[in-house]
Amino acid sequence: MAERKPLISGNWKMHMNHLEAIQFIQKLSYALDQADYKSADVSIHPPFTNLRSAQTVLDADNIPVALGAQHCHWEERGAFTGEVSPTMLAKLAVSYVIAGHSERRQLFGETDDNVNLRLKAILAAGMTPIMCCGETLDEREADQTEARITDQVDGGLAGLKRDQVGAMVIAYEPVWAIGTGRTATPADAQAGCGLIRERVAANFGANAAAGVRIQYGGSVKPVNVAELMAQPDIDGALVGGASLEVDSFSRIIRFRLQ
Repeated sequence: MAERKPLISGNWKMHMNHLEAIQFIQKLSYALDQADYKSADVSIHPPFTNLRSAQTVLDADNIPVALGAQHCHWEERGAFTGEVSPTMLAKLAVSYVIAGHSERRQLFGETDDNVNLRLKAILAAGMTPIMCCGETLDEREADQTEARITDQVDGGLAGLKRDQVGAMVIAYEPVWAIGTGRTATPADAQAGCGLIRERVAANFGANAAAGVRIQYGGSVKPVNVAELMAQPDIDGALVGGASLEVDSFSRIIRFRLQ
């Protein structure tokens, strides 16, 4: 199995309008060169209102950054006010879609069953899901980390095929380290990502486990990314706040130079 190419993804959450998105993408393209793109895949995940503008500038300037979305519904169409379908995203050349982010689970009541439906719909539309999982502080302090991650991985991936799992992305995001300034140690991050790979191997086999890319997400910054990325089961980063500034995000993408 060839070495897994790192994937650095910027989750903008509810930040930036479409004009700011265009400016950000152009500035990011100036900050990176071909060597950076060869060493890591890059995706950006703007709010829905920015996707068309982002797609236009990426295509027009031939910028090798993948367009991603933060969420989608699992139905192709219907009476779901406020939702966006996978096929709508695919028509905008979206490559990656985040599913089951901790904020979606905590604030909007998403369940593992919901996430599973989303994954299947994202795959059916020809895009790659980034499935998020991770434990809360209460779960961690109650020694429930392994049980929580196991439930999320097993439930989220239920019914998928081995080749589908091997080609997707899973992000370990300990909830207690997201937006808190409190970062999991490299050992903590590796333990979570290693457990995810073990569950994939147990459920889908060694080839799927070797192929799936596992990101770490949780207060990733230029100062800690290289040490995190040095861990054997960490294949990228799902970056939140640090992806909103070109300087910090480009430095994270260029982690091999840190």
